[in-house]
Amino acid sequence: MALCAAATGLALSAGPATAAAPTEFGTTWHDPITAGPPVATPRTTSCTVTVAETEFRDYTPYKSTYAPPGRCGDRWNKVVLKLDGAVAGRQFDRLGYLRIGGVEVLRTSTPEPSPKGITWHVEKDVTRYAAALRTRQPVEMLIGNLVNETYTGVIKVKATLTFYKAEGRVKPAATPDRVLTLDGARAAGTAYEGALTVPRNSERVVAEVYATGSGGGCEEFWYLAVPEPAPYSCKAKDGPTREVRVSVDGKLAGIAAPYPTVWTGGWSNPFLWYVIPGPRAFDVRPVEYDLTPFAGQLNDGKPHRISVAVAGVPEGQSGWDTPVNVLVWQDAKASVVTGALTRHQDGTARGGVDYQPGTRHRVSADADHALTVSGYLNTSHGRVTTTVSRRLAATSLHRWKDRETADGLRARWTDDETVTVAGRGPATVNTAHRVYSMEGVTTIAPDDRLDTVLTMGDQADLRTTRAGKQLTWSRLDDTYTGNASYIQNVPRERRHAVGVSRERYRLLGPGACYDRTLATAQGELTEDSRRC
Repeated sequence: MALCAAATGLALSAGPATAAAPTEFGTTWHDPITAGPPVATPRTTSCTVTVAETEFRDYTPYKSTYAPPGRCGDRWNKVVLKLDGAVAGRQFDRLGYLRIGGVEVLRTSTPEPSPKGITWHVEKDVTRYAAALRTRQPVEMLIGNLVNETYTGVIKVKATLTFYKAEGRVKPAATPDRVLTLDGARAAGTAYEGALTVPRNSERVVAEVYATGSGGGCEEFWYLAVPEPAPYSCKAKDGPTREVRVSVDGKLAGIAAPYPTVWTGGWSNPFLWYVIPGPRAFDVRPVEYDLTPFAGQLNDGKPHRISVAVAGVPEGQSGWDTPVNVLVWQDAKASVVTGALTRHQDGTARGGVDYQPGTRHRVSADADHALTVSGYLNTSHGRVTTTVSRRLAATSLHRWKDRETADGLRARWTDDETVTVAGRGPATVNTAHRVYSMEGVTTIAPDDRLDTVLTMGDQADLRTTRAGKQLTWSRLDDTYTGNASYIQNVPRERRHAVGVSRERYRLLGPGACYDRTLATAQGELTEDSRRC
């Protein structure tokens, strides 16, 4: 199957939700929309700063200087990033980032446009980056784009930060004391590495990696890769197995499963995504690693080598971007915090790929990897031991016909993590159970009609307990389903495209419930309902 569809240039425009959908896609339909919740904010004094307002026509980054808002002080309860975009004409989906002081605050992608133009909106809670926003900082933003006689879409964006002041009974948010980036960061083979120097009194260290398979190549669709000698357009020795690994001074420090993000031209069928994008497509969430067991080693005042690699990528092949932020919490009552790594148990990464030829070729794959690290710190409030255990598992079944006229996948990834912090009194245990899933098939009929059916899932169950008592919990379930078809290789007016899509986003927690469903048919929004 042709994995990334070319820009179609079909018309899009905003319109009100309606229950009466046309029989096929016309020349206007609803602007992109997602079912996720807006960022909750307090009713306090707020200040808004424009961080970037520009147009992207090529691969030249936009650069400016950010200055914090004076009227809202420097202690905030919430900081919200908002991105508003517009594009008209013909254009591919594009990937982009926004960095403030070198800190990656947003990784995003764009919807595919129409001749008349579309607009879209993204908002994100960036309170955790407050330490990087208290002083003037350089700004860099890029949504790499190509504009010529064929691809005419100029991407216009405006990015703002809104600061909500901590006042009255509204307290400042508990945020990291420092937000760091890697010095001299560079690509090193298939890895990305740089030097990290943390304050000598660091008592918690968390790395976050915005790992994305880049557009336009096989690593954008890594979950479909097959080994030799299978006859398929994307090859990899280990098949579809991918794992994002972080190392400290050459020692494996964290493992994680990447989310199988699908951009808005993916699975050969942009009609799936014109109104509802796939989960995380507009707001790529970083993978997080608790590196606190290594804090005693990092606290010596010297630079340490941090490396990020995506296991499973064929040697010498590019296709992944893995920028790193490091969040640090400091011990306010100690100038130096000492400690040591006491346990490092790297279970052998197991897996297998089996190819079976036939009328329908078949590749089945499975993988499993576990890592446990533990270390202690001598803090001002006593010795604290942090143990991080993480286990990844993946299974997939990929079946296709010759010439990839039928191409299907069923896959599931799990990422289970437990972080135990033990000091004075009962230990605190944080658990995370993450499940990512994808099931779909693309077929091409003799009349060149391409049809795609796809379901994607993004689930997470987070819990914090102490002495057997549950302190807090949250449960996320974001599910997308779509079915769309059109005739390929004909003028726009003869494509006779049809498509339906649905997203249900549920987020539950103590005293909180958010449950919203969106549905579309032929580009019209046919349902926008809430159950909470």
